[in-house]
Amino acid sequence: MEKQILKVLQKKEGESLKFNSILKRMRIDRRLQGELRNQLNELVRQKKVIRSGKWYYVKTGDKKEPGSIAPGKVLTVTGRFEKNKYFGYVIPDSRIIKNDIYISKKNYLNAKEGDKVVCELINYDPEENNKEPEGRIIEVLGKAGNVDTEIVSISRKYNLERNFPVDVVEEAMREVENFNDETVRLELSDFSSGRKDIRERICFTIDPADAKDFDDAVSIEKTGEGGYILGVHIADVSYFVKENSKLDNEALRRGTSVYLLNSVIPMLPEELSNDICSLKPNQDRMTFSIDIELNKNFKVKDYKIFKSIIASKRRFTYEEVQNIVDAKKGDFKKELTLMDKVAKQLYKKRMKEGSIDFESREVKFDYDADGRITGIKVKERLDSMRMIEEFMLLANKCVTEFVTGLAKKQKQDFPFIYRIHEEPDVEKLNNLSEFVSQFGYRLHVDDKDSIKALLDSIKDKPEEYLINDLLIRSMAKAIYDEKNIGHYGLGFMDYTHFTSPIRRYPDLIVHRILKDYLSFASDRNFVHKKIKYYKKILPDVCKTSSAMEQNAVQAEREIIKLKQIEYLSNHLGDEFLGIISGMVHYGMFVEIIEMAIEGLVRFRDIEGDYYEYSEKKHAAIGARRGKTFRIGQKVVVKILNTDTETKKIDFLLV
Repeated sequence: MEKQILKVLQKKEGESLKFNSILKRMRIDRRLQGELRNQLNELVRQKKVIRSGKWYYVKTGDKKEPGSIAPGKVLTVTGRFEKNKYFGYVIPDSRIIKNDIYISKKNYLNAKEGDKVVCELINYDPEENNKEPEGRIIEVLGKAGNVDTEIVSISRKYNLERNFPVDVVEEAMREVENFNDETVRLELSDFSSGRKDIRERICFTIDPADAKDFDDAVSIEKTGEGGYILGVHIADVSYFVKENSKLDNEALRRGTSVYLLNSVIPMLPEELSNDICSLKPNQDRMTFSIDIELNKNFKVKDYKIFKSIIASKRRFTYEEVQNIVDAKKGDFKKELTLMDKVAKQLYKKRMKEGSIDFESREVKFDYDADGRITGIKVKERLDSMRMIEEFMLLANKCVTEFVTGLAKKQKQDFPFIYRIHEEPDVEKLNNLSEFVSQFGYRLHVDDKDSIKALLDSIKDKPEEYLINDLLIRSMAKAIYDEKNIGHYGLGFMDYTHFTSPIRRYPDLIVHRILKDYLSFASDRNFVHKKIKYYKKILPDVCKTSSAMEQNAVQAEREIIKLKQIEYLSNHLGDEFLGIISGMVHYGMFVEIIEMAIEGLVRFRDIEGDYYEYSEKKHAAIGARRGKTFRIGQKVVVKILNTDTETKKIDFLLV
């Protein structure tokens, strides 16, 4: 029985269990529970097992405390602290821990009632569904509801760390100090490096105006046959971030940079991301390039993937490029005009071949000199943005086709990271089909062309963004996977992420893999060893990267919602034009059109009648006068109330 007990406690490193959980996992008859308890007590006496209250655990090399949780499990939560005469409790923000967390007086950490705190769970047991969670407060963040406090709370909730460990920063600084003109000269003179000098080529970066790092540059040339050579040049982050280094391990742990409006929590220290890895104008930079040859019909004829060194000729913003293309004058007018033409043809071709173009809306915040929000508006999707998007999509597709083509040619498996997107859930599409029918649209759930036709039909209609958003929600989430099933939304069979290694870990490791596979012809034995290695690590890399990406998306959404609420709290009583975006039995959600902010109009607050929601008719109908409100209908609303803690907004109909 001793071996069984130790096996159960060691199965998930660092996890502590109650007696009943151990009994369940050992799958022994309950009549033997007395013997089990005696054996546990003996193991505690021998110090092979440690007991803390009702909890048993085995000490590991990491010396984790009881209640620590295996990777992927919740260990700490944020929440609001409340107390009574005898004890305190934390009302958690977490969706996983739903019950209030008991806090004994000795574990208050001087928290006051109404404070936002970070709480460490000391008795987490997934099998008991957290019915009686207990915790200790490890950090007091400030008063709940205060905007600055709530921003810090969101960062803690999603485990976002702005600062890097000292040894990681030191490693980054060594890379910065070692990179100079002599480094470039030696790299180019080393024939075995295979790096090409293309510093004379006209290439430039095109990014948002507030971008701090530039990880992709583009170039274009005409061929003698009426075609084009499109160059996509990506920062060679893998040159500086060595495999299994402290930098690499930290980047994998973070998974992605997180963009919190006007600030960023980077994946890599800024010494790298904003300096030697960033493709700054007129600076020699290590890059990984793909030259894509297009024929005169804009079909890919050939491509070459190679390590390179570039010197970007200009740092453009999207707005600058759009102005030059529209006015037909300005820096690099010839190249930009040609790029605009090629991108539009690539887009048309992609749409014909099965891509779906979702028009999701992003908001932009305007700030004054003191950092206060002065306005919120929906970002305009410029042609210059679409241009870079098309070029990056094509580069990502081509590098993936290189790997799948190599596997077919060599008749063996070459492990890789794919960006996959499953087909949508039929039930969700059926619900959407029923919903759009009230607007007079038809959607055949088993026909992808029907989805594209629907998107075309709603262009410039009041309900366009509403249906767009619902359609996006009906889709599966794109994730990273070592198994290639294709990308439904893009209509690509082969797709990965290659173009943003400064801010996405999968792109960084894709660079490493590509470099190894490009050397296949010259050193097959080496590559065979790497194939075995990649087969081992990629499943976990994909799983971690997908999880961290979703973590970042959720954090970014919460911050945006919080700042929207902060802005509207200064506009109580102001009126805005909105569109009814959803309904529940107690009210209807309305989105302010110009700012894409959603709030709730409660039926009880609508004067002159009593309204009930009819699910069958997708409408709220007045009991006495029969007035009807429908989803997609435009209304004028007044800001009634905002709550930064609950992140809710209440409207009144005008």
